[in-house]
Amino acid sequence: MQNQVDLSLPVAKTIEQHPELLELLVDLGFTPLSNPVMRNTVGQVTTLKAGAKMVGVPLEKIVSALENNGYDVIGVADGK
Repeated sequence: MQNQVDLSLPVAKTIEQHPELLELLVDLGFTPLSNPVMRNTVGQVTTLKAGAKMVGVPLEKIVSALENNGYDVIGVADGK
């Protein structure tokens, strides 16, 4: 599915698959992603779920924003 976002994938992979999400994620509080060096280092190993904890953004807020923008969100919890 083209508009599917897996929260268990590294952030850099998600942005590679959906470059249009960069601005949305930065607006949600993932401000380190605006720095290409951070995207290419920490972003290579940090998932959106782990990143949410790091920047203090509730996972529900991320899921809601992605769904409101037409994305099918997977990887939220085990078994989904």
